[in-house]
Amino acid sequence: MGLFIFRLVFVVATAAVGYSVPPFGLKPAAAAGLAGALAVAVILFEIRVRKAAFKSVWSSTLGTAVGVLLGWILGAACQAAAAEPRTAAFLRVIFLLLLPAAGFLVGLRKPEWFDPGHLLRFIRERDGGRIFKVLDTSVIIDGRIAEICAAGFLDGTLVVPQFVLKELQAVADSPDGLKRQRGRRGLDILDQLQKSKTADILITEMDFPGIRDVDSKLIEVALRLEAKIVTNDVNLNKVARLRGVAVLNINELANALKPVVLPGETMMAYLIKEGKEKDQGVAYLDDGTMVVVDNARRMIGQTVPIMVTSVLQTTVGKMIFGRYNEEGK
Repeated sequence: MGLFIFRLVFVVATAAVGYSVPPFGLKPAAAAGLAGALAVAVILFEIRVRKAAFKSVWSSTLGTAVGVLLGWILGAACQAAAAEPRTAAFLRVIFLLLLPAAGFLVGLRKPEWFDPGHLLRFIRERDGGRIFKVLDTSVIIDGRIAEICAAGFLDGTLVVPQFVLKELQAVADSPDGLKRQRGRRGLDILDQLQKSKTADILITEMDFPGIRDVDSKLIEVALRLEAKIVTNDVNLNKVARLRGVAVLNINELANALKPVVLPGETMMAYLIKEGKEKDQGVAYLDDGTMVVVDNARRMIGQTVPIMVTSVLQTTVGKMIFGRYNEEGK
C-alpha cells in the first residue's frame, strides 16, 4: 500500500511540474499529460526491473553501455568521412540509436554472453588457449578432486556454476543428518580448492532459467565454454557424452590406478568376514577392491597369503578371487 501511494504521489508531482513549467511550447494541460505519461512509463520500467533477475538487469545495462560506446565511435568516424553534413548527422544519430538498442536486447535475451566465464572463452592465452573444466555437485562432495588438483594432475580453470553452489547449500541445509554432512563436506572442499595454489577456481553466474534439471544445465555450460565435465555420476557421464561433451570421471580414474593383479600371483589380505559360499572369507584392499578367498573361513581376523585365481571386472570395479595359500604363510 505504501509503495502504491508513493507511485501515485510521484505521478501527480511530475504532472504538476509539467503543468507549472510547460516545455516545447505546449499548453499547461498538455504538458501535464505528457509529464504524467512519462512518470507512468518510469513506474512501469521500475516494475519490470524489480521482476527481472539481477543478471538480466546487469547484462542489459552493460550491453547498452557497450552499444553507446560503439555507436559514438562509429558515428564519429562516419561523420568525419561523410562529405554532406546532413548525411553525416543522420549516420551519427542512427548509430547512436541502433547500437545501444541492439546491446540492450542482446544483454536482455542472452545474459550469459556478458558472464565473465563466457567472455573468458574468447580470451586465448599464448600457449594455445585457456582450458575450462566444469565441476558437478557429486564430484565436489566426493572430495578426491582436491587431492587430484594438489597432485597437479588436473590443469586449467575449474568452473563451478552458481546453481551447483545452490544445490550444495540445499544439501548442507537438509534435515537429513547424512545429507547435511555431505553438503558441508562439499562446501569445505570448495573452500579448500579456492585457497589452494594449484587450483584455479571460477564461480560463474551462467544459468539457464528455462532448464530445471541441474545435469542439463551443466551440459549447456560445458557446451558454451567448450569445457569438459568432471564428475563421478554415471548418468551424467552417459548423457554428456551423447551430447558430445567430454567427461572426466573420477571413478574411472580410480579404477585405472588400481594395482594390476594377475592370476597365479600371491598377495596378502586381511580377512574381515565370511563369504556367501561355504568356507569362504572376504577381504578388502586399501582402494576398496573386494577379495573373495576360498578355504579361508577359519582365518577370519588375520592377514593371510592368497593365491589369485581370477580377476573379474564389474560395473562398480574389480573383484579378485583366490584361495588361501597355506604354504605361503
